Amino acid sequence: MNNIVSVIGAGLAGCEAAWCLGNMGIHVRLYDMKPNKFTPAHKYNGLCELVCSNSLKAEKPDSAAGLLKLEMRRLGSVTMPVADETRVPAGGALAVSRQDFSDKVTEKILAHPNIEFISEEITEIPDGYVIIATGPLTSDALSESIKALIGEDYLYFHDAAAPIVTRDSLDMSRVFEASRYNKGEADYLNCPVNKDEYLAFYNELIHAETAPLHEFEKSGSDNYKVYEGCMPIEALAKRGEDTMRFGPMKPVGLVDPNTGRRPYAVVQLRKENVKGTMFNLVGFQTNLKFGEQKRVFSMIPGLKDAEFMRYGVMHRNTYLNSPMLLDRHFCLKKDDRIYFAGQMTGVEGYTESAASGIYAAMSLGRRILNLPEITLPVETMIGALSNYVEIGSPSGFQPMGANMGILPELDELLLPKRIKNKQLKYQMLSERAMNALEKALTETEEA
Repeated sequence: MNNIVSVIGAGLAGCEAAWCLGNMGIHVRLYDMKPNKFTPAHKYNGLCELVCSNSLKAEKPDSAAGLLKLEMRRLGSVTMPVADETRVPAGGALAVSRQDFSDKVTEKILAHPNIEFISEEITEIPDGYVIIATGPLTSDALSESIKALIGEDYLYFHDAAAPIVTRDSLDMSRVFEASRYNKGEADYLNCPVNKDEYLAFYNELIHAETAPLHEFEKSGSDNYKVYEGCMPIEALAKRGEDTMRFGPMKPVGLVDPNTGRRPYAVVQLRKENVKGTMFNLVGFQTNLKFGEQKRVFSMIPGLKDAEFMRYGVMHRNTYLNSPMLLDRHFCLKKDDRIYFAGQMTGVEGYTESAASGIYAAMSLGRRILNLPEITLPVETMIGALSNYVEIGSPSGFQPMGANMGILPELDELLLPKRIKNKQLKYQMLSERAMNALEKALTETEEA
């Protein structure tokens, strides 16, 4: 078997995998069907296109998402430095200008001497070493090829993307700028909603007409399966009148300067580009028909005359029943020349997908170069996520995003007293993770 690796898919996971392998001196053929062919959700020619949101979540080291970013940076991530270059203000989150982010990652990948980019749809799994990172919208042909290899242990659900509106079209007399609890800069636009307005919006939302699903997207008596982390707002609303007020429309940590009080509910808008000319509706992923989105979302105070630059869409998301199929290095147990990376593995989220690409590539690359294997400790966020992928319940397996709950508890026998402060506990978990990562890398290099 030659030392050329085929990486299929040039999203976050695929680009991170190609970058990692290329930096190890391994020749990579990076395949993507764009720009010759697009999925229903992708629109831009560049690599690493962000579809669902432009936020890469929190940056604080004592948060799960922040810890994951620290680990990725330590492992030589290509996307994290680019995210820093293309960031837009978003309070405590790392959000980026999507087009700039894609353009800069594309530039780096195409300039790498060990990466050969090939614009071609792959319909069959190639010979030799392979990392499959085709993401939640894997083409039908390749999906069938994967299914033929792994059997029927192959699942799917749906993601939904939120609408984007222009700032100039907003009624700023009904909108105020603030971040929750005044953390960071006032990077969000907030549309306060009183009780009567909320109930009227809720009633129209739950009765609004949704877009029809394609036949290949239908499953079960309710026609579709939805992952909790990207629940369409209309599906969430149907769970109960107050569900949105404890979810994306929660008013906690915000005070309406026009009343001096906390609103009954609030809709937050986050910058979509650096200039702040476009904003997305935070948590408002939807499968409503476009006309219904305009009608219902325009009921939100401040959005009466909103100009929609993009309406929300719902699309298929494909992933594996990984505990039956993959080890913690994301290697296929029945054929160890094949690795998977990204959301297909059961990690959920942009950075989680990117991190899995790094780990899969690092593991495969070390095998190819006959270097000692490295297993990232479960005390690290990447190690905990890969551990979940390997040993999660194969019955009803669901994708998992980074969270402090999947890390092992602190050893209380080594602590002077029980840690009750959550942020202090998270800080200690984060410090432990980075120490464990450094130790694992050092010991591997010395082996």
